[in-house]
This record gives sequence, structure tokens and C-alpha cells, in this order.
Amino acid sequence: MKIQKDSAVTLRYKVTDAATQKPIDEGRAPMVYLHGGYDNTFPKIEAALEGKETGFQATLNLQPEDAFGARDESLVRTIPKSEFPPGVKVGGQLEGRNDQGEPQVFTVMKIKGPQVILDGNHPLAGKALKFSLTVTGVRAATEEEIAHRHVHGEHGHHH
Repeated sequence: MKIQKDSAVTLRYKVTDAATQKPIDEGRAPMVYLHGGYDNTFPKIEAALEGKETGFQATLNLQPEDAFGARDESLVRTIPKSEFPPGVKVGGQLEGRNDQGEPQVFTVMKIKGPQVILDGNHPLAGKALKFSLTVTGVRAATEEEIAHRHVHGEHGHHH
């Protein structure tokens, strides 16, 4: 079966930083996504896999705008440490609000005396990434998966 809209696609993958070649995600568990513009993976990955079959292999270089986007320095915040509960640690994440009042996840980047520096960017924002992909399965998605806009079952979404 060829990968087309409403296909459930299973991939083995590995992600590395394109600049440093440092591994980011070894892909220990397969990735399963619903193909066809459901925002379950990056559009450049979908485009490269369209019409392919089980066994297809590819290495894709995605620029930041094709992956997690450019860094947005307006998402870096400095907050008084007194506004945090005790035990705030570098690397911790918390939900706050962005300038539009929408929920935003922030990562604690640094604690500098009485101040905490938070970053609302995705940790991979601003990075060019190399994806090594192998298609290990393709099947027609179920009506329920299409209605829910994601794959169910093993390695897919669980309700």
C-alpha cells in the first residue's frame, strides 16, 4: 500500500542536530502518524513520504522553519524567584501565559540570585534537524482515527 491521505504510517526514526550531528532522539519506539495534513508530523516529512511504501528510507534535513520554528526571544522572561514555589529547579517546566494571554509552557533556564529566567520556546526551536526515516508499515486508517485526526492503538494515541 502506498502512503496517501488517511494512511496510518509507522516509522523508525532518528533525529540529530544537523549542525553538531549530536543525537537528539534515537527513536526507541516507532512513530505512528495519520498522513494527510492532520498536523501529526512536519509537512516536509509528509511530502517526502507521499506515495512511498513500506521499506522506503530517507534522510531529510529540516531547517528551523520546517521543524520547531525560529527562536522567539520575546518568549524569554525574567521573573522574581519569590513568585515561584520552593524547589524550583533549572530544567523544570511550568505553564504560564504568553503576551496574548494564551497558555504557554516555559522551561526554567537559569536561576540567578533572586531571579528566574524562563524560556517559552520549544527546546529545539532555532535548530536545523536531520531526520533518518524508515517506513515500517502503512495501512488504511479507520473511520474513528480519521474522525479523531490521529492514529489509535500501539504507538498511537490512547484515549
